[in-house]
Amino acid sequence: MTELQGIFLDFYGTLASGDRQAVESVCQSVIDDHGLAIRAPELASTWGDHYFRAIERIDGGPFRLLVTIERDTLIDTLEPLTGRIDVTRYIDQFNAYLTRPSLFAETQEVLRSLRLPVCIVSNIDDHELRAALDHHQLPVAHVVTSELARCYKPEPRIFQHALGLTGWSADRVLHVGDSLHSDVAGAHRAGIQAAWVNRGDRIKDIGTEKPDFAWHDLRPLLMM
Repeated sequence: MTELQGIFLDFYGTLASGDRQAVESVCQSVIDDHGLAIRAPELASTWGDHYFRAIERIDGGPFRLLVTIERDTLIDTLEPLTGRIDVTRYIDQFNAYLTRPSLFAETQEVLRSLRLPVCIVSNIDDHELRAALDHHQLPVAHVVTSELARCYKPEPRIFQHALGLTGWSADRVLHVGDSLHSDVAGAHRAGIQAAWVNRGDRIKDIGTEKPDFAWHDLRPLLMM
């Protein structure tokens, strides 16, 4: 591998626990409140289907904040089960989790020991990610959110925005993330090598892209 200038890192599911715990918790609250005859993982999976379709429609269309997509897709998911309901409380519950997610066991060690600078590249709104980084006091040099780039991974423009911000060359960056679809495919579309962190706890991954590296956690970064 060419000597790297820096590392792009996904956040949720890569550095911090992903959305599975939060989404299933929200779904369980909905089930309990409305007496639904469905299990939380099944409802979470259906919400995920709506969510990913909405994200894909953003490419080439008007940008929408993630919190808006979360709200609208939850409404669409629940309408056949509950009719159209106000989901504000559930979305607030979900985003409160995103501001204070738990970190994976090796995250602090790796970030503090890594010799290369890091740029976070995350499909998230600014507020939630900034709050999470402040809460955990994580040492990262740069941050690019979908809100800042006005697009979502796997759209390559978010990676190109990060390249412009950092001044790094695409062939001297490694992007690390937990999604074959969003992270690996998106990085490859931007001409960037990608490492897939397969922790085995995503709700689903609709991607099939082959990563350049496949890891179980972040510790291999310390060999870069």
